Amino acid sequence: MRILVSLLTSAPLLFAASPVVSYPQLIAQQTVKPLPGKLNEIPVFNSNSPELVQGEGILLSTFPPTNKASPHAHLNFPLQGRFDIFAHHVAKPPKPGDLKTLYLGILLRNPTSETVTVNVLSGASYLSQPDAPFIELPSPVPNPAGNVYAGPGSRVMNDLLRDKRQPLFPATLTILPQRSRLLLNAPIPVKPFEPPLNGRSTYVRLKSDGKVYVASLAQYASKTPTGAERSPSLSEWKALLQQQGLVTPRDQAPTPPNSNKSLVYGRVAGVSRGFRWETTVDVTLPSPGEAVAYGISTLWGGRLGTEQVQSAPMLVRYSDTAYQAHGNYGVEYDLTFRLQNPAARSREVTLTFDTPIKQDELNNGLQFLDSPSSQVFFRGTVKVAYETPAGNEKTRYFHLVQHRGERGEPLATLTIPPKQQRQVTVQFRYPPDATPPQVLTIHTQD
Repeated sequence: MRILVSLLTSAPLLFAASPVVSYPQLIAQQTVKPLPGKLNEIPVFNSNSPELVQGEGILLSTFPPTNKASPHAHLNFPLQGRFDIFAHHVAKPPKPGDLKTLYLGILLRNPTSETVTVNVLSGASYLSQPDAPFIELPSPVPNPAGNVYAGPGSRVMNDLLRDKRQPLFPATLTILPQRSRLLLNAPIPVKPFEPPLNGRSTYVRLKSDGKVYVASLAQYASKTPTGAERSPSLSEWKALLQQQGLVTPRDQAPTPPNSNKSLVYGRVAGVSRGFRWETTVDVTLPSPGEAVAYGISTLWGGRLGTEQVQSAPMLVRYSDTAYQAHGNYGVEYDLTFRLQNPAARSREVTLTFDTPIKQDELNNGLQFLDSPSSQVFFRGTVKVAYETPAGNEKTRYFHLVQHRGERGEPLATLTIPPKQQRQVTVQFRYPPDATPPQVLTIHTQD
């Protein structure tokens, strides 16, 4: 049952404001600062609701509602220029023993009178079984070749961090006037796995020289005359878009903003704004034995005392889905820290990636668990680059697996001469199957 738990308990819908913890807690009395900068303006087609798909229909459509059987299923939001596509869904049989294969289709339509060319800059799509199972890994694990991953979200974001384009995706997609093309037509098989459950994570970076509409769709495999399964055809996908409504059953609806009820984030289905958070942070080293942390993927109910919400805003969304892209799945963090040593002697400083207990306001500091929970809250690869004492740049990749309330091991240790500055850069794509928030911590050694 471990795969079932891993797939369906990632990024929980419901978070209590003050989680009940059954482990001894440790308090880290350190400053937590908001992360300078902000998300960029690039739109992201963000398909994650319902996460668990048990029927055919529309997952997300930016098509116009005109002449559609279910007008409310179409958000009428064309995309052009740079935009990204993210989709993360899980297939489970609609009833026991029904093991037919679910397909995920991503359809693009050119509504104009001119041919449109869509360039695929990078992209990847992986299944949890057999492509990227949720295996147990130590942490951190060096990952220079990119062959360490746990779960499809971890593997997809590892590829995107290295700007790879999986052969599944063409370099360009040419769409004639008033025509449609499939960007993805991929299975999520549940057979022969036990339990019969599987998930697929997809992220694609695109650039279009004209306007396009995008839809993510779910449809079961068609049958050949001999009874074998086959993938749905383009015409079958177009008919589904035209004739069907939103996939049901739906996810739990989110709590409206500023509500006094228990906080339910909901899952995302719409177009969010921003795929990259790029910034340079000037840091004066804390005193020996002290540390300063910067929030990562902070969100309502989990601002860690910073009053900063990093969740991407929604440009359009379905009314029963998340008000923000909580978790920032797929968002690229590109962070440069300029570390200034004001002291008259050299200081040694470490950089760690940590997963504290989720809090909105801090009571005496970040909270960690003496024995971290069994719940995995982060699986993904982090790239760290810094200058060595010899003046050479060193770049390392680490795959991290972190549990709720876990302090991370040092990813970089730098010795900074008196009155001098050293620079360290941290890059990662926030992976699906992760649960925010996290922090990056800079600690001056005693």
